[in-house]
Amino acid sequence: MRNFILSLIFINLSLVTYAQELNCLVTINSDQINQTNQQIFKTLERSLNDFINKTKWSNKQYKEQELVDANMFITVSEYENNRFKANIQVQSSRPVFNTSYSSTIFNYKDNDLNFEYIEFQPLIYNENNIDSNLVAVVSYYVYIMLGLDADTFALEGGTEFYKKAQKIVTQAQGSGSSSSGWQKTSGERTRFELIDDLLSNTYREYRIAMYNYHRKGLDILADNNSTGKQVISGTMRLLETLIKRRPNAFLIQTFFDAKSEEIKNIFSDGPKTDIVQLKEILNKIAPYYSNTWNDIKY
Repeated sequence: MRNFILSLIFINLSLVTYAQELNCLVTINSDQINQTNQQIFKTLERSLNDFINKTKWSNKQYKEQELVDANMFITVSEYENNRFKANIQVQSSRPVFNTSYSSTIFNYKDNDLNFEYIEFQPLIYNENNIDSNLVAVVSYYVYIMLGLDADTFALEGGTEFYKKAQKIVTQAQGSGSSSSGWQKTSGERTRFELIDDLLSNTYREYRIAMYNYHRKGLDILADNNSTGKQVISGTMRLLETLIKRRPNAFLIQTFFDAKSEEIKNIFSDGPKTDIVQLKEILNKIAPYYSNTWNDIKY
């Protein structure tokens, strides 16, 4: 009998399938390139999709339903002698409990993607060595997305992923890369600044806000809309505290680039809340979305 029970347990465990961390779709846009043969761009697109979705990025086990949904849009503006000049738009989302809704976590455009690539060249991530700027940039954003996703499920849950992203920045700087995105540049929003801010205690409110907004706010909206809205509204006050200390904080911009439309929709529907005070706070911390905040009404 005992052996029979153990066999059943083993069978049930074997039915739990684990996958890599991401469900990412990479799209290459080469419309700006006046070239008859587009095959290299198609090859690169397939290679990047395989690279991201088949690489094991951490020691964590992800079930199929836990994969991080993501998109990468790479727009090539110049191509000559295996050298590419491009930008990359990165988006990721996570499901909201008890709904079919998927909430955007990250929506960011990086205009500094320059790299060399020979068709059919293998794309391999080696955490101890950076020999491809393309692999470095893509791997960096993979870890940013994994870290942000983890932060929405556990308070500061993404730290281990952020440290991997930071390591890539350090290695890219040491490799002599000409990409300004890896450097600390005054007045520029770079990959260096993004990961430096994410790991800095100076911006800790941002990471607390990511957790409160998603886990304590969005995830309970379906069951308790009023409480969920109160928590999300409180998150805005938390970000207000941060912006008073660090005006024009980079992370505040990334937050609202992903969340502006969602916030508008949340507070324009369901049980009424005090939107007057909420709109005042939103206009203070994200004035560049003032038109969106003005659309919050019943």
